[in-house]
Parts: sequence; C-alpha cells; structure tokens
Amino acid sequence: MINGKKVEALVPLRGGSKSIARKNIKLIAGKPLCEWVLSALLDVEGIDGVSVSTEDEEIAQIAQAIDPHIHIINRPKELATDEASTESVMLHFAEQVDFDILITAQATSPLTTSQDIKQGLDTFFAGGFDSLLTGVREKRFYWTKNDRETAPVNYNYKKRPRRQDFDGWIMENGAFYITSRSILLKEKCRLGGKIGLLEMSSNTGIEIDDPGEWKVVETLLIEQKKGTLFRDIGEIKLLIVDVDGTLTDAGMYYSSDGESLKKFNTRDAKGLELIQKEGMMVSLMTSEDSEIVKARARKLKIKHTYTGVKDKMAMLEKLCKELNIQMSEIAYIGDDLNDRTCIESVGLGACPADASKEVKKIAKYICKGEGGKGAVREFCEILLNGKKTNP
Repeated sequence: MINGKKVEALVPLRGGSKSIARKNIKLIAGKPLCEWVLSALLDVEGIDGVSVSTEDEEIAQIAQAIDPHIHIINRPKELATDEASTESVMLHFAEQVDFDILITAQATSPLTTSQDIKQGLDTFFAGGFDSLLTGVREKRFYWTKNDRETAPVNYNYKKRPRRQDFDGWIMENGAFYITSRSILLKEKCRLGGKIGLLEMSSNTGIEIDDPGEWKVVETLLIEQKKGTLFRDIGEIKLLIVDVDGTLTDAGMYYSSDGESLKKFNTRDAKGLELIQKEGMMVSLMTSEDSEIVKARARKLKIKHTYTGVKDKMAMLEKLCKELNIQMSEIAYIGDDLNDRTCIESVGLGACPADASKEVKKIAKYICKGEGGKGAVREFCEILLNGKKTNP
C-alpha cells in the first residue's frame, strides 16, 4: 500500500514473438529477459503484488521459478495475438485482481531498475496524477515527409539552435506505465486524466524488438551489473571459494589404483594469487575432506582452508567472528545447493556459468566461465577491477 492505495504490478508476457523467438524467456546477460523487470518490481517497497499475464505454460513456470510469490494470470488466447492491445490485457487483469493503482511494465525494457519504478511512484503520488508514462530526452531534429512536402517537426531550420540551447523532445520509451483503476476503466486506456512523466536515463530508450537491439541491451546490462558490483566490491575483505564445481570442473577422476584426483586450472590459481597480493584474504571451503585440496591450498599459500565442512553457513559465521569481519565484507563463489545460503548472505555472491539453476537465481554475478575453466579467475578480475574503482 502507498498512501492508503493498493498498488499492483503487471508484466504482460505472451509466448509469440516474430523477431526473436521466445524472446521473453530467452537468456540475456545470464537471466531470462523477463526476470530483469520482474526482479525490479519485486524489490520496490509498497507494491502489494506482482503478476504475469500469459497464455504460455513455460513462461508461467519460469516466472514462478523466479519468485513463487508472482501471481500468474491465465490470458485468453484471443488476448495473446499480434493484434491484441496492451490495454485489453490490462482490462482483463482488472477483472481478476483488485487494485487502486496499476503499474504495467514491459519485459522488453530490462534496463528498468527498482529505483526507476520507485521514482515513478513518488512522482505519481506527489503530483496527484491519474496516470504516468516514462520517456527519455532526445536532442535530435525531426522531419516529416509526404508526397507534397518535407518539413521540420521540432525546430526552425533557418534558426538552427545549438545543442546546448535545445531542450529536445521526450520520446516515450515504454518502460512502464502507472494508471489509476478509475482511469483505466473509464478511458479503456493506460493514459488519461492528469498525466505525469518520469524522465529516465538515455540508455533506457532502447526497447528490444530485433537481434541488433538485443546485443546492445545485453552489453548495457552487463555494464550496469558491473557498476552495481563495483559499488559492493569496495567493502570486500575476504573471498571464499568453493572447490568442487567451482575451483574444479566437478568431474570425478581416478587413477588406475582407485585414488581420486582433482583437476585445477592454473589461471584460477593466478587470480587467487593476484587477489592476495592486493591485500584481500582468500579462503577455500569444501564439504569433502580432501588431502588434495589441502595440498593445493598450501601451494597457493591460502591460510584459511576448511575441508569436510557439512554446514558451510555455520562455518561462514564462525569465520566472521574469527576474522572480525561482517557478512557484507565477504565475496563468495560457489556452484550448488550447499553454497546457496552463503551466496545469499554475503555482500557479493557469484557462481560459475554451469552452476545449478537454484544458485544462478540468487547470485549477483554469474561468470561467463565454467567451474574449473576460468570462472574463479574471472571473478577475481571483477574484484580487482572493483577495488581499483572503489579503493
């Protein structure tokens, strides 16, 4: 509730897509496209519920896997065609769910953050608006052309303004809309009454409609994620590394006499060496009681090595007390369910590209490299770059 008003959020996600097949659930920067905006909505205080409207069973399952609290609205097939309007989906939602204020967000705008949505709500309520749209400012000169003439739309070409003297125009970016229930039902439109506007950053002007835009947005998402990571990294004092599936490839190797073996990556080792040279502590933690791991730790001069750990979270809490550090000052990289609680609890949790789905959902950083194949080195470089950015 915000100001006594029930606020609901809706993300329309249909299964069909002409330009990019299965676009709404296709992975982008390590997550399904729809997860970016759904996660942003879930993080905004005051939103009473987040719903997905879809006719597609797989999309429904993925949305529920992102967060079981997401409500699934079964969309009639006639509202899932190319011709069906977003308003028709909003009105169908209004028949199913009670609300005073509705936020309709588009999955094709994954650069939308929880802060953007919060600012939109603040603007909506502070201005006493009935509806609100989002847009970006463009300082471009526009023309129109038809069979009879070519004419400028937004400037006088005889008095061409300098860029710094030109206010530009606001382009609707379609990131999200805020609509009161009364306006939606009266106007049958997402906008009406007293209309407000939230101006967003210029990079949010890109909506994903073709493969070229997909690549551009993915690059921006990765950079955006790194920017968030770099802010977190400034506080990190300790890196904890899981072994099997993270520092190794999770393979089971045996010699001819049945002795177990482990395969390590020298590049990962170099990353851990560089981290320690920069003054960050490193710890290895594994549930297996392995002499091989102990030997590897000695080789890498890693003092804090724990093998045979059955409860990693309990060991993590013990380590915090021993080293007099906070959970927020720890980075942790792991790949499986026994790492999940630790990854959720520390300041910066990461996982290899081939980690379990459950771990990928909650990791702040998903490496491009797989376990034992450069993931740890990659994460070390992220930490090192972040320390340089936030010394």
